[in-house]
Amino acid sequence: MAKAYWVSAYRAIKDADKLAAYAKLAGPAITAGGGRFLARGLPAQVYEFGLAQRTVLVEFDSIDHARSVHDSPDYQAALAALCDGAERDLRIIEGV
Repeated sequence: MAKAYWVSAYRAIKDADKLAAYAKLAGPAITAGGGRFLARGLPAQVYEFGLAQRTVLVEFDSIDHARSVHDSPDYQAALAALCDGAERDLRIIEGV
């Protein structure tokens, strides 16, 4: 079974307090579900049409694990805390 990767790019951070409240809840929810943070922060370099956006990369054992964490009550509580505090692009992709 291929690993899965949760890739989240922050297009805009509108409210730092809401983002902090989200992070306080999201990190434990993700790690409790088996997610492993591999990278997070601003890119060291961008090429082509890349954007200098905060990006988070989390590894899961499978797509099903990644989906179940996203849909879990604990992570949904984190999303509720974030509310309109940020615009993000969240993707779950399968490893090769």
